[in-house]
Amino acid sequence: MIGPIYRRGTVHGGVLATLADITIGYSLAFSTEPPTAAVTTNLTLDFLSSAQKGDWLEAAVEFHQLGKRVAFGNCYITRGEERIARASAVFLVTGSL
Repeated sequence: MIGPIYRRGTVHGGVLATLADITIGYSLAFSTEPPTAAVTTNLTLDFLSSAQKGDWLEAAVEFHQLGKRVAFGNCYITRGEERIARASAVFLVTGSL
């Protein structure tokens, strides 16, 4: 039986969304001293390709703005040299951790 993470051998889009949300959130939090506390208010993904079970995925973050109340950033998920997803997120800054 194939688990819920893989459908027809591909990684479920929800797994990629979770990877992007965690990557952007942790990168945001630990980009400041002391770390910034923030919650996701919006997360949008564009799926460009797919990943298969066993593929090595990497996520890289690019911040557009890190303000006192709001932060904006993108996350690019790649498989090798191929970009398979782009996530855009908005975070509400709630203080320091």
